[in-house]
Parts: sequence; structure tokens; C-alpha cells
Amino acid sequence: MKKLIVVESPAKIKTISKFLGKDYTILSTLGHVKDLPESSLGVALDDDVTIDYVVLEKKDSVIANICKEARKADEIFLAPDPDREGEIIAWHVAQEVEKVVDPSKIRRITFNEITKQAITDALSHPRTIDIDKVRAQQARRVLDRLVGYEVSPILWKKLAKGLSAGRVQSVSLRLICDREEEIRTFKAEEYWTIEGLFKGKSGQLTAELALVKGKKPTIGNKEQADALVEEIGAQSYAVDAIKDSKRLKNPHAPFMTSTLQQAAYNRLGFSVQKTMQLAQKLYEGVPLEDSGSPVALITYMRTDSLRLSDTAVDQARGFIKRTYGADYLPASAQVYAKGKAQDAHEAIRPIDVTVTPDHAEKFLEKGLADLYRLIWQRFVSCQMKPAQYAQRQVTIIGGTYTFKVTGSSLLFDGFLSVYKADEEDENEKTAKIPANLEKDEALSLTKTAPKQHFTQPPPRYTEASLVKDLEKEGIGRPSTYATIMKTIQARAYTSLDSKKRFVPTELGMAVTKMLVEHLPKIMNVKFTALMEEDLDKIAAGDLDRDVLLRSFYEMFEKDLEKFRGSSKAKQAEKTDIDCPECKQGKLLIRFGKAGSFLGCERYPDCGFTSNFERNEEGMITLTASLGPQLLEEKCPQCGKNLRRIVGRFGPFIACSGYPECKYIHQETAKFPCPVDGGAIIKRSWKGKTFWGCKNYPKCTFSISGDIVDTPCPSCKTPYLSVKKSASGTEYVCTKPECGYRVSADLADA
Repeated sequence: MKKLIVVESPAKIKTISKFLGKDYTILSTLGHVKDLPESSLGVALDDDVTIDYVVLEKKDSVIANICKEARKADEIFLAPDPDREGEIIAWHVAQEVEKVVDPSKIRRITFNEITKQAITDALSHPRTIDIDKVRAQQARRVLDRLVGYEVSPILWKKLAKGLSAGRVQSVSLRLICDREEEIRTFKAEEYWTIEGLFKGKSGQLTAELALVKGKKPTIGNKEQADALVEEIGAQSYAVDAIKDSKRLKNPHAPFMTSTLQQAAYNRLGFSVQKTMQLAQKLYEGVPLEDSGSPVALITYMRTDSLRLSDTAVDQARGFIKRTYGADYLPASAQVYAKGKAQDAHEAIRPIDVTVTPDHAEKFLEKGLADLYRLIWQRFVSCQMKPAQYAQRQVTIIGGTYTFKVTGSSLLFDGFLSVYKADEEDENEKTAKIPANLEKDEALSLTKTAPKQHFTQPPPRYTEASLVKDLEKEGIGRPSTYATIMKTIQARAYTSLDSKKRFVPTELGMAVTKMLVEHLPKIMNVKFTALMEEDLDKIAAGDLDRDVLLRSFYEMFEKDLEKFRGSSKAKQAEKTDIDCPECKQGKLLIRFGKAGSFLGCERYPDCGFTSNFERNEEGMITLTASLGPQLLEEKCPQCGKNLRRIVGRFGPFIACSGYPECKYIHQETAKFPCPVDGGAIIKRSWKGKTFWGCKNYPKCTFSISGDIVDTPCPSCKTPYLSVKKSASGTEYVCTKPECGYRVSADLADA
């Protein structure tokens, strides 16, 4: 019998094929094959919600090849990834294959790891496509499309061209912007601590002042600290109490997607995107001893589950006993669970624990080897005994002053023998305490050391800490975090400082401020988290997809209409800085193609512009005025480089050879002048735009206002006029007898 298996990634084909016989043909979809159209919304929220899917560019041949092989097959197994995205890929492929074969031949299979047993089990237990998972993915995609498609064009009009909004992306950006606001408004407060160096017959130790008259002291300045130091020095001290105890440090749970992303960033310096790319390779298969036979090393890497299979646990426990000894093995297996996990897959773990990192690194490139080592160590250590510490706390009293110190020492390393302590664990404050110290032992205070401190603002987000908070707040899913990080940087909403921490740009802050003001619900963290829970309910069959979409859009459309109808002018943030040139206007933060800059509010009467910097307190400092920027493009007249200059009437591009060459670049329409065939160029006069023939004054042809180089689909006029009104922006044919008009939102999408 001929059998066809359709997978998502071509990298899996070689890994899977070695487990199957010659009767199997394996093809790849190369990711999604269908999606919503780029040129229209693609969604109708009528009585019946309809979603318009189109075949993605260059995927016609992929679909045709799958259908060709399906005709030859007796059974067709759809095996994209075991998540919602994989489910809808299978659904889309099934739609196409059903056109050429009996639908009863088509089955869905999934596997959490690419091993012979997993593949065999999957083929032995095929199922139908999970339509609830499909609808959950559709709901997410439609929600994201509604927000992006409807909101982005408004941002273009009110801030700058090319901006985008996203249902999850924008809320993630808000976290970064809110954190930056906290940093800017933070006021450092001074406080002091006091340490004493004590000496007794058994040795010396350092302890910190903990209580004054039984209460925690508040020391706000040097004068208060000095006064306390003087009083402390006049007392006699003795050991009041010694408390010995044992402290256990339990192993960490195995990795799920978000914790892997965080650990790989903190320990290996990997970006979230790099971590997922490397993990994908480890899952799909990499060559080890045999370069022609890839081996899958880890289970599926997109999961929010901490569950481990019995087989995996038994394998780990056997390995621990053989390698580290029975002392490191708990009496029973460690069980981990996470609330609200989808639990469709296991935690991330090595497929075969006997493939050790030391062995694998002989064949893997460094990044893959490092990530595999991290996953392997975390998995093995999670089934080991806790580390055990001896802990001693000493209390020292003199008069009304109480000093305390805690020391600890490692008695048994347990899981730490495999997975080293995290950085925050290693930084735990501990002290050396004399072993023979006794209760009531007299101590002399040999030194008192007051130390000045200042409270610190909350730190900026790193990729790891942002992932941690996104998960904590229930925003998005771990599989989307890499895309979020990439998008907010690609859109110039954030940048990274010298410590690789997210800093929102002026544009990012402006977009966030505008969205929070006009679309408060979709920018609300809790609302976004509840939406994720609703998507989970759809996947579980507990909520109807269309009910969710209609209720969301009903709320969203009301806010959207208000947003569209707000101020028509480009938004700019007004500062309290006087224009240094005209002395009459205030400077505004504006946005251009090169980024944010300051410009006088009296433009075009005053053309002052300047770059600026903003410190961590939010204070703006003018830097050098925008000087000429040399471009790569050459002057068509003399061959020298062009340069961008900001003049009285705004930015323009001219030859760097001025005054010898007086070429000025002008934006030219794609169509010629209908009167004399000359070029149609963009001009401005007193802040208004118009298009006119380059041969003026010989030719006086002109078009008032803005145009787009889009021919009228009705009468074929080579351009459309841009008309703005209270209801929005439209592209309109200039011929009255034609009457063609279309919403700019639809035409530009």
C-alpha cells in the first residue's frame, strides 16, 4: 500500500524517513500554505462569520505536488506540528487534497518526538482533524487581523507612515513603555545600613544592625547613621542566640518554552529567536556519528507543560542511579505541574538521556551543543535529590541594639552536581561564622561601618525578563514571544541599550500613548490575558469561535470609530522648550523617515529642527541640528552622492556638489503630463502639497492635494486623488463622469 505523510518542515523528512519503509512518501508544506489575503480584510462578521483564505505566494506548486502524490496514495497522513498552527495547516492541506481523493483516506497524526516508536505509535493511532483547535487558531488570526488591519492605517494618518499595531505586540510594547515611565519618574531615596565587626574567643564575624529597641531601624542620612554609630560603640555585646538548621534547595522543573528562553538568555546569552531556531533543529534532527542520518535530540519545543512521560522519568532515574549513585536518587519520581497549561505536549527534554552533552558536542556546532547541554542538564537534574545546606543564624545583642548574621555551607550537592545554581542563588548573601561560637559568649565591637545606599529604579526589560512578565501576565503564548521581540525592534518601537535591555523609542512611546488613550481595552493587560483564556476555551470546545469574535468586534468598533474621528492633524508631542530660532513657538516632537526630531510648532513660518536626546529622567536635551545626511544614491547630473538636507520648508534631497551642481531631487509621478508629456513633480507652497508639470510656466497643468500612482480601475486615469473627510480617507477618480472611489484603508492594505 502506498502511503503519503505530509509534514510541516522539510528538515523532518530525512529524520522520519529512516524509520519507514519504501511504501512511504514524505512531503513538506514548508510552513503555512494558506492565509488571509494581503489586499483586503478577509473576514466578514455577519450572521455567519466567514474567513477568506488564499493560497500563499509560491505555494501553488507545493499544493499541486501534494495533491499529485495523494492521488497515488492509499492513505494520507497529515503530520504538521502538534499545535494549533499545525492543526490549521493540516486542515488547509486536507481542503485541497479532498478535491482529488476520497476524504476517508485522509487522517491526522501527531508526535511529540521524532523517534521510531513515536512515529509508529502515531501511524497506529490516527485521528480526524481537531476542528476546535482549528477554530481557536482562526479566532487568534482574525483577532490579530482586525487589530492590525483596522488600527495601523489610523496610526499612519496620525503619526507616521509604515506603523503597525498588534493585539499582543502593542500590549507587550506597553509593558516596556510603562517600565520606562517608572524609571523616568523614579525618585531615589537615601538610606544607610550599619555593619559591626565583632571579635570573641572563638574568632571574629561581621553582622548587620537588624533591630533598635525591637524595631527595624530607618536610617535616612549620614547624621542619623553617625549618631547610631556613636551609641552602638558604647554598648557591651554578647551572643544572644545561635540557631542551627538545614535548608533544602529543590531542583528546578524541566523546561517549557518560556523557561528555556529565559535560561538560554541568562546563561548562554541567546536571544529568544536564536533559542527557538536552535531548538527547532534539535527537535527535527541533526547529524551525529553518521552525517547522512540525522537524529532528533529533544522533544517538541513549543509547550507550556511541565509533564514528563513515565518512560522518560524511568530513563532518567536509571541513568542517575548508574552515573551518580543511589544517594542522588529520590525514593520516588519528582512530579511537576503548571496551572492553566494546555498540556498538549510534554516538557522539553532530551529524547535519549544516554546521548550525553559531552558526546553530542563532538558532532554539533557550538550553539546547538550549548543549548542541548542546558536542556539535558535541566531534565536530568529535575529527577535528582535536593541540595542540602547547613545554615546557622547568630543574634548578637548589646543594650537596645540587635545585630544578626546568617551563614551556610553546602552539605550535599544533590541536583547541583548536574545543573549549577542560578545567578541569583549564587548571589545569596552568606557569611563565615566561627565553628566554635557559643551562646552568651562575650564579643567586643572592634569596628563599626556605616554604608550609604540609594533605592534603585526598576530595571529595564531584557528579553528574558520580558518573557517572564509576559507569561506571568498571560499575554500571548511562548511560541509567539520570538516574533514579538523581533517586531517591536523592526518597527523602531524599541532599541537595545549597552546591556541589551529594551529602551522604547520616542515613536514607541508615542504609539503606545495614543493607543492607550483611544483603545484602552485592547491595550489592557488583563483584557489581553482573558482573551488568551478564551482562545484556550475554544480549543477545548467550551466556547464558540463566532461568539468571541462578534463580542470583541462590537466593543472594538465603538472605540475604533472614536479613534478615527479624533484629531485629523498629525499628532506631535509638545515640549516646554522654546524655539531657539524664532523665540515665539514651542518645540514639538515629530516623526520622519529618519526617526524622531524636534521642530518648531510655527512651521512652515519657522523651519527650525534639531536632533535631541532624552535622559533616564525624561529630560530632553537638544543636540546638533539635523545636518546634511550623505546618501548612497548618485546625482543623475554630476555623479556625486546625493544628500538629505532639512531646509526652511522641510527635508529635501539635493546634490552634495552644490553650489557647482544645483540638482534637487524631486518626487516624480509615474505618469507623464497629459498636456505636453513632461514629468509630473511634487511641489509645496505655504505648507500645502500639489503636483504640477515640470515645464511650468510653459505648461500650467497641476493637480491640487495629494495623489497616489494608482490608475483608476474604472476609466484608466493614471492616478487617483486623495480626499479626506470626517468618515476617513478615500481615493477618488478626478473625472466627475467616472465617479470611482475606494476607502484608502482597503486600497493601501
